[in-house]
Amino acid sequence: MPLDGPVEAAIQARKLLAHFRYNHLPAVFIQHVSVDPQATSFRPGSPGASLYSSVRPLPGEAVIRKHYPNAFRETNLLELLRTDEVTRLVICGMMTHMCIDATTRAACDGGFECIVAADACATRDLTFAGETVPAAMVQRAFLAALDGTFARVMNADEIVLMLQVPS
Repeated sequence: MPLDGPVEAAIQARKLLAHFRYNHLPAVFIQHVSVDPQATSFRPGSPGASLYSSVRPLPGEAVIRKHYPNAFRETNLLELLRTDEVTRLVICGMMTHMCIDATTRAACDGGFECIVAADACATRDLTFAGETVPAAMVQRAFLAALDGTFARVMNADEIVLMLQVPS
């Protein structure tokens, strides 16, 4: 599924991942795999279901397979985070208008402090009422809707700086 800016988003996500690994912070990878036999994307074994090559997990890092946009739905993500006593999440990935939005809202509802890495997310053009909404507008609209109510929306470099300052 073609997205707008996935390579650039992955570069920013890689910065965050490097920071988390260097500081021995837990990283959880979410892999979307469709269970719908008619699915055109995210089919098991397809490139669309693969984790992005530049942000693949190392041995021992958690990988959660999900079948819905919300990474908490019918997965053990909540249990894993509670076991590790995680209270704050830095969320990034693809697609902003689906998985990032759904997961961030669910995480906020679950009591987590959420930070969305705006430049480490990507989305695509959408169509509504016969009109194409460009990916850049979709991105801004969804991030604006999350910011302040469900999450703090920041760029990866800002997040790394914030995480270096004791809270």
